[in-house]
Amino acid sequence: MKLSQTSLLWLLLVVQAVCAAFFMTDAVLDWTGGESAGFRHLHSFELALALALIAGLAATIALIRSQNRRVRQMQRQLSVAQGAFAQLIDAQFSDWNLSEAERDVALLSIKGLSIAEIAQLRQTKEGTIKAQSAAVYRKAGVAGRLQLLSLFIDELLSEPLVKHRADGSNSAP
Repeated sequence: MKLSQTSLLWLLLVVQAVCAAFFMTDAVLDWTGGESAGFRHLHSFELALALALIAGLAATIALIRSQNRRVRQMQRQLSVAQGAFAQLIDAQFSDWNLSEAERDVALLSIKGLSIAEIAQLRQTKEGTIKAQSAAVYRKAGVAGRLQLLSLFIDELLSEPLVKHRADGSNSAP
């Protein structure tokens, strides 16, 4: 049976909590001089708990390192995805021969801004933005904003952005 990383971390937490409780109880009893007969001869148990704590620390460190590697890999993939998406958009806009204004409107539409928000941002009238949006949709061969966005998402997801090598490292295509 293979434990998930979350289950393993919870197990380590329980082991460390039990060890800490034992050592705290032992320390209090040693300090107060109230050591009971049950605690007098537990030195081998204390050693076992100390080793369990050390093993827990080592396992926790290994899991933290593993998580850090995974986060770095995901950040690389996100960086590649962002760059690939920007390149894809730029290439498509060039293929469609969009004007600078149409590029701006298309990009802001893809980002999810409304006609009114785009008009306010570009300091122009909503009618102008609607006309530019219609020109973008016509040149792209789509019916509207959602199809425009879908066109880019489909293209972006058509192949992996980061290829995994046999040695475990990654590379951009």
